[in-house]
Amino acid sequence: MAMAHSIYDAHIHFFSRNFFSMLARQKGAGATAENVCAELGWPVPPEDPAVLAAEWAQELDRNEVAGAALIASLPGDEESVAKAVRAFPDRFAGFFFLNPLAPDAVDRTIRAFALGLRGVCLFPAMHGFSLAGEQAGRVIETAAAQPGAVVFVHCGLLSVGVRKKLGLASPFDLRFSNPVDLHPVALRHPNLPFIIPHFGAGYFREALMVASLCPNIYLDTSSSNDWTRCLTPKPTLEEVFERALEVVGPERLLFGTDSSFFPRGWVRPVYESQSRILDWLGVGEEAKSGVLGANLRRLGPFLSSK
Repeated sequence: MAMAHSIYDAHIHFFSRNFFSMLARQKGAGATAENVCAELGWPVPPEDPAVLAAEWAQELDRNEVAGAALIASLPGDEESVAKAVRAFPDRFAGFFFLNPLAPDAVDRTIRAFALGLRGVCLFPAMHGFSLAGEQAGRVIETAAAQPGAVVFVHCGLLSVGVRKKLGLASPFDLRFSNPVDLHPVALRHPNLPFIIPHFGAGYFREALMVASLCPNIYLDTSSSNDWTRCLTPKPTLEEVFERALEVVGPERLLFGTDSSFFPRGWVRPVYESQSRILDWLGVGEEAKSGVLGANLRRLGPFLSSK
C-alpha cells in the first residue's frame, strides 16, 4: 500500500548497543550486550549509534516513512540517540528517558537538550513519582524553557516486553499512572506540548478528559493498543479513534507505531490498520495528513531540521 501522506512516526524506541549493555548490567553475573541479545534472539546492534541510525533510515525508506521521533529507552542513553539525530537530522528527532528523582535530573535534562534532543520522556509508574511533585516540576520547568521542546508522559498500563523476556524486575506503581495528574501541570505550562502515548493506555476516559481541558495535551496512537481488553465493554480501535477525534480533534492526534528492534523493524501493520480506520471514519485528507505526520512536525521537534 503506497503512502499518500508524509508519515512521521511519533514513537520509535532506539535500542542501541549501549541500551543492551545497561540491561546486561541490570542482569549482573557478567552478562554482556551480546548475551542479552542472544537471549532475546535479536542481532547485536552496531557499536556506533550512527550506523544503527542508518539502518533505521533505510527501514523507513523501505516503508516510505519521512521521519520519526527516536526514544532513548533507558536513562543514561541520551548520547546514543543524539548521535543518531546528528547523523540524520532531516529524518529523526530525539527523545530521552528521565527519572526526575535522580539527584542530577535537572543537569541531565539541560545536557540532553544541549545535545540536540527535543523531548523528555517521563514514566511516573516506572520511577514512582508524582507529576505534581517538586522533582518532576523542576524537570518540566527546565523543558518549558527550551524552544521546541515536548514532554512525553506515559500513563496507564505499563509493561516493558524486553524486561519480561530477560526476567528483569518491573516494580512499577500504577498509583502514579493517572493522566488526570497532568492537568495542573499542563495548565501551568500552556505553551509546552505534552504527549500521552497509547491513548492513555487504559485511562482512555481520563486522557480524553484532561486533553479536553488542556489544548497543549496530545495523544499518540502507538502500539497494538491492547489496553482495550481492560475496559468494559471492550471498545474496538475504531471506537477509540472515533471518540478521540470527537473530543480532541484530529489536530492533536499523533500517529506512532512503538517500533523498537530488528529484524522486526518498522511495524507497518499498525500504520495500515490505523490508516484504514481513519478512512473508514471519513477523516478528510488534510486531517489525516495531520494525524499521520503534520501534527508532529508542527509541535517543534523537527523544526530545526527543516
